[in-house]
Amino acid sequence: MRIGVIQASTRVEINELLFSTVQKVAGETHEVYNLGVFPSELENYSYTEVAIMISLLIESGSLDFMVTGCSSGQGMMLACNSLPGLKCGLVQTPQDAFLFGRINNGNVVSFPLGLNVRWSAELNLEYTLEKLFDGEFGVGYPKQDAGRKRQEASLLDELNRITKRSFKEILPELPVELIQKIWGRQFLHEFIQKHATNYELIGLIEAIET
Repeated sequence: MRIGVIQASTRVEINELLFSTVQKVAGETHEVYNLGVFPSELENYSYTEVAIMISLLIESGSLDFMVTGCSSGQGMMLACNSLPGLKCGLVQTPQDAFLFGRINNGNVVSFPLGLNVRWSAELNLEYTLEKLFDGEFGVGYPKQDAGRKRQEASLLDELNRITKRSFKEILPELPVELIQKIWGRQFLHEFIQKHATNYELIGLIEAIET
């Protein structure tokens, strides 16, 4: 699984801790990439703009899973769940993370990166990420209810396919200046151009740029 780490500009000081922790707990079995937002970047990106980046990364086939967050974690979670291809959970504890992975089988987790970030907070982050990647996603939990839980998760996926449009479909309705700002983030578009499998979507975005 290809895992990406990204957060909004308001929490750039957390980026290295977030990335290094994901790398520590998941790097031996998964590919982990740091997408920023980096402290060295001059442009600011809101959690809404970062959520659009996450949707683009997932929909383009560049990544399979994203670890992200904002001050409370709530805004990023809501923004992600309003966008194509994303099923995001707010995780604050190891229990949250374990159940989200086993039962909900989502592809984005949002952490509260501004709340309770003080002494020993890195331990909770590490333990939470350990439980998130502890075993196979979507297997269901507890064992006696696993079949029913998998059916419910599959139904949610089907509802998302019915009620949500693809990034390709919403692209013409998004403000051009918003797409230009996001695609103008050189690190992001170079990463997508290198790793994407949805070439049609990338072509449509590049057509807007020209």
